[in-house]
Amino acid sequence: MSLDTDELKQMLRKQNELLEDNNRILHKLHRFEIIGIWTKLVWYGLLIGIPFALYYYVLDPYFTAFGSSYDTFNAGMQEIPGVKQFGVWFGEKQE
Repeated sequence: MSLDTDELKQMLRKQNELLEDNNRILHKLHRFEIIGIWTKLVWYGLLIGIPFALYYYVLDPYFTAFGSSYDTFNAGMQEIPGVKQFGVWFGEKQE
């Protein structure tokens, strides 16, 4: 089963086209993966950062203006049923 040179050239061209196609697809997948990683990092950063920024820029000035502090707020939170259990789980001392 011998192949002539024309058939061999045609097969090599086809293989080259397939390799180029595969390379383009792999580059696209890599690019989308990198974009996905950065998107997730930004998303989780926002999920973690927004509550802190909300407290610092929105709630803290009100606590300060009304003469309240975090300790007063925490004491008020301890009055809610079941919240003391979270303190026990996280190792806070009980009073």
